[in-house]
Amino acid sequence: MGLPRRRVLFWAQSFWPEIGGVEVLGTQTLLALRQRGFEFAVVASHGEADLPDLMTYDGIPIHRLPFLQALSGRDITVFLQARDDVARIKREFKPQLIHVNFTDPTILFHLQTADVCPAPLLASICVALPEQGGGADTLLGAVLRRASWVTAVSGAILNDARRLAPEIVGRSSVLHNSVTPPALTPAPLPFNSPRLLCVGRIVRDKGFDLAVTAFASIASRFPNARLVIAGDGPARQGLERLATDLGIAKRVEFLGWVAPKEVPALMNTSTFVVMPSRWREAFGLVALEAALMARPVIATRTGGLPEVVDHLHTGLIVEREDTEALAQAISLLLSSPELAWRMGRAGRKRALQLFSWDRFVDAHDALYQRLIKEGSHVHA
Repeated sequence: MGLPRRRVLFWAQSFWPEIGGVEVLGTQTLLALRQRGFEFAVVASHGEADLPDLMTYDGIPIHRLPFLQALSGRDITVFLQARDDVARIKREFKPQLIHVNFTDPTILFHLQTADVCPAPLLASICVALPEQGGGADTLLGAVLRRASWVTAVSGAILNDARRLAPEIVGRSSVLHNSVTPPALTPAPLPFNSPRLLCVGRIVRDKGFDLAVTAFASIASRFPNARLVIAGDGPARQGLERLATDLGIAKRVEFLGWVAPKEVPALMNTSTFVVMPSRWREAFGLVALEAALMARPVIATRTGGLPEVVDHLHTGLIVEREDTEALAQAISLLLSSPELAWRMGRAGRKRALQLFSWDRFVDAHDALYQRLIKEGSHVHA
């Protein structure tokens, strides 16, 4: 007879079948930890998708509630019903730990029902935090102060959290993101027809327009090079127009949305990956995926990106909004195949060691066990 499974309520803004870096990582994490003896139930928002209130992912129940409608519609009936549904889910599941991926205000519904089934709260911060907003009367402040433990996906984001709530210094840590290494063997970097790759949702914050502008300034020096943009979003039309205006429309390839499982193969056809983000990237999963495929990365100095990309060792870091520096970095790697190759190999080795999947799962396993044990002692 097996040991009783330890119950964890996993709270996420969005979850499968919605697809994104955070969603894919969430499903992989839960499946790996289930093999370690944990039982999960997921609470998520409907978001903008027309998804059922209850569905399963590989046997894991996913409860979707109209959180966003309750918060934005100012309908007290919807709000109270969502709160009552959370309370019901907690009473039925009886979680021994509540793990919140703190990215949005839906956490209010956990705080409103915290006494229904008292359990330790693990708050994981996977997005950039506001410069202000850590006061005791704010939602962010309330979560940080009530959490039994706080993790952040990078040292940069953890420092932001500790600045906003200094009292969490003794109960917080960095837990870097990870991804399962692809089975694909990294191919040699193509330099006869170099391919510069940008991956992600096409929005202004990603800075893909900076990559297009930088590429245009050096395109004539590297006539065989192409810029490939994988993703879709509201800024795509403007980006295509920019490429046309700069006279490089035939040199910029827009692939549209690419399924996450296809990204490693796409990276395997690229020479290096460019991440010119404007916003404060909490971590940078694309940079890690590129490193695992032995691709050097050119990224901006923002958030956790410099923790994933080791400047001059596994890639190059440039300042935000500096298209001239970005162009120089692109030119350097295009002109130095041996340097790019060394950076790519170093990036893969570093990723497999520092951001290994086993280490990531082990860290969650140990933290879950400790918090559940401490919680059971408190209740006893």
